[in-house]
Amino acid sequence: MKRRLFLSAIVGGSARTRGVAYLSKRQNQDGGWTSNTYGLLRSGQSLTPFVLNALLDAGVPKSDPRLTKALAFLLPHLTEEGDYPCYANALALRAVVRLQGQHHPEVPRLIAWLRTQQMSPQNGWAEPDPAFGAWGIGGQPRRAPNSGHVDLSMTRHVLEALSEAGVPPTDEAMRNALVFVRRCRNPDGGFFFSTVETGANKAGEDSTGYLAYGTTTADGLLCLYSTGAPDTAPSLAWLRQNDHPALPPGFVSAARQRYAEGLRYYYADAAVRAFRAAGLRRAVPFAAMLEKAQRPDGSWSNPEVLVKEDDPLIATAFAISALG
Repeated sequence: MKRRLFLSAIVGGSARTRGVAYLSKRQNQDGGWTSNTYGLLRSGQSLTPFVLNALLDAGVPKSDPRLTKALAFLLPHLTEEGDYPCYANALALRAVVRLQGQHHPEVPRLIAWLRTQQMSPQNGWAEPDPAFGAWGIGGQPRRAPNSGHVDLSMTRHVLEALSEAGVPPTDEAMRNALVFVRRCRNPDGGFFFSTVETGANKAGEDSTGYLAYGTTTADGLLCLYSTGAPDTAPSLAWLRQNDHPALPPGFVSAARQRYAEGLRYYYADAAVRAFRAAGLRRAVPFAAMLEKAQRPDGSWSNPEVLVKEDDPLIATAFAISALG
């Protein structure tokens, strides 16, 4: 076992270094990262903090000029509109805290803005509402009963950011979020994607309800850990029993396999994060699978386009974070 972990670390380290080099070459002169694949991601508003956090995960020192330059680009671009505002601002909050600490002047503002986006009593939401406690894409605050799109992934990213910024588990926003998170959990411990966007539950459903799958279960666990919830054991057991080195488990229908393929790199990162939060290493040889899939220029790209991982900036950032 020790030899296998040692060899995995060597493989992962080499692949990670080449991935970091690729992302460095793709950084713009102004410090941001922008997509050549998707027009929605050309502002750099969400891609820049996403890549910045991945480089930190991969072990790039906080003093590295690439990160300093990225933060200088990011701070003037923080906005309440644009591409995926909740996601972008949550990632920006994490990046600012990790690079500058919880006392940076932007931290209270970002926390306050993320609070306005929750499906909370302040926005007219009550606990019986299916979306209660969740976050969606963001922008103008959603007033009950019009939630728009809400899901476990968006909620996880906000909760991680709030936790890292020092918001305690006793905070009302954290307690309310747990209502939504637990509603997305099946009796076996696995999680599905949304209580509201039912068609977005990518593994489908059977006679008992929506099927759990790997990415959502990792996200659900990270929500639980971020809020200090005590009931992680069933979900961690689900992930340990079903973990796969390449694809998220839970997609039992052949018709749904495209979604599993499309979430390949998101799952690599989310699963590592979930096990790390539990104080565990992943037992499956995911690092070798990532090394095998790396392209000669150091990047990764998913041939399946369903979840935008065909953009090498996205897939590469996920991969180096998983290998970090």
